[in-house]
Amino acid sequence: MIELYTWKTSNGRKASIMLEELGLPYNVHPIHIGKDDQFTPEFVAINPNSKIPAIVDTDGLGGKPYTLFESGAILMYLAEKTGKLMPQDTAARYQVIQWLMFQMGGVGPIFGQVHHFERAAKEDIPYGKKRYGTECRRLYSVMNAHLEGKKFFANDEYSIADISILPWVARYEWQLVDLNDYPNVKRWYDSLMVRPAVQRGMEIPADA
Repeated sequence: MIELYTWKTSNGRKASIMLEELGLPYNVHPIHIGKDDQFTPEFVAINPNSKIPAIVDTDGLGGKPYTLFESGAILMYLAEKTGKLMPQDTAARYQVIQWLMFQMGGVGPIFGQVHHFERAAKEDIPYGKKRYGTECRRLYSVMNAHLEGKKFFANDEYSIADISILPWVARYEWQLVDLNDYPNVKRWYDSLMVRPAVQRGMEIPADA
């Protein structure tokens, strides 16, 4: 059983979509980040960095409970645990990891800054909006060019690379992005959003 500690954010949705795609049994523990649940001693004991998501695999390494945080690490762990959504071939595997790192190092941080300056900042900061908005659109252009003639991000197979990027693109309206400007991204996005596991994972936790 996987114990999932999460909230309905882009990073949180990566873990819930992955669990739904794999069909692994899991319990959801909502961590209401708006109420600072991530700073409680109980959650800090699971993730000292006070971020969601985090998991505890009660049947982890060696059959013992195993705790893990950081969404990218969680995706890799669950893929290796099940042998799914990550190729075994070394070259193909690193194509997946490459795009996972693209999301972790680029898409997530940059899109997150756009969300902050456009939606959360207590004052209007045009420089922040321009700087991160411009880089956000550049990343969309990178993805759009890469997806030309491709169904998925790596090896033309659905993988954790796609699962990592999708929840961030799902908030394109927060980024003031028109997906019609990036037709390959839109085609990829539309094809994934109809997957039942994606739809279920996007709604976790249900009471968020």
